[in-house]
Amino acid sequence: MWHSPVRPRRAVAMSVSHSSRLNKLVREQYMRLPQDGRVQVTYVWIDGSGGTWHNLYAGLFPTSLPPPSPSCPADVPEWNFDGSSTAQAEGSNSDMFLVPVCMFRDPFCLDPNKLVLCEVLKYNRKPAETNLRHTCKKVMDLVKDSHPWFGMEQEYTLLGINGHPYGWPDNGFPGPQGPYYCGVGADKVYGRDIVESHYKACLYAGVKICGTNAEVMPSQWEFQVGPCEGIEMGDHLWMARFILHRVCEDFGVVATLDPKPMTGNWNGAGCHTNYSTEEMRREGGLNRGEVGRDGYGYFEDRRPAANCDPYAVTEAIMRTTVLNETGVETKDYAEH
Repeated sequence: MWHSPVRPRRAVAMSVSHSSRLNKLVREQYMRLPQDGRVQVTYVWIDGSGGTWHNLYAGLFPTSLPPPSPSCPADVPEWNFDGSSTAQAEGSNSDMFLVPVCMFRDPFCLDPNKLVLCEVLKYNRKPAETNLRHTCKKVMDLVKDSHPWFGMEQEYTLLGINGHPYGWPDNGFPGPQGPYYCGVGADKVYGRDIVESHYKACLYAGVKICGTNAEVMPSQWEFQVGPCEGIEMGDHLWMARFILHRVCEDFGVVATLDPKPMTGNWNGAGCHTNYSTEEMRREGGLNRGEVGRDGYGYFEDRRPAANCDPYAVTEAIMRTTVLNETGVETKDYAEH
């Protein structure tokens, strides 16, 4: 019987970062060193790029706190940084302040170390222009008796460092959309290791992550955060985003929240926002879909894009549905 010669298969070179190929066992040697009871705190904040998307920055400042371990943001000192390096200040007057507002366990340096999400204040202690948490917090305090719950569905796309969707052919496209949504199999989904690592890291950190699934476009995924009450929604979604970027860094790929990462007949990426008040959650409350059978309800706002600021989205929902604001002007509520 004649056999055709076996041709060696050409290796596929995935576009991953050089740093992801470093020897992680060497790093582990140092990570096992004792800390003598001290705690490392990584400060996480949003930059001043403006528009509808903000980059996340993180600094492990010389804030190795002595025992006992901090139990709330108030236990962590404020810090300052050069705002001209993050597009938040002029170089001639660039000192800005990081004010810890929400604290999580650190899934990268492990217990007892912490991640703290920070608000950014200018040199005069006023909120930075892209500090949308400040007004959101005021609004959430005003409507706290309504007990607003939110759940946000964060879609994102995995890219190689060349900007091409991870796992896609270098010089072409995968098969048409259809089999990828919630798919299983090597020819259906790309990057599940990243997705599951992100999920576990969020659980460890204390982020209220509650689900994940592969999306319609290959290399596109979604995770859900919630239910969260009030300002907690923005805090937990931003920290989940930070953890996602940090996990992707270890794997050498990029997560983008671009609402339309690929032109053509490929799905975009959104951040659908589910919302209810205590009154809506009672019997006879407003309904969507299957909850109508039970008489309890919630809204789903499907307009926010993947790169939305959750503080802006949740604040707008509360201003219109509870505070009854109309028009394009927003009311400036006094400090209370």
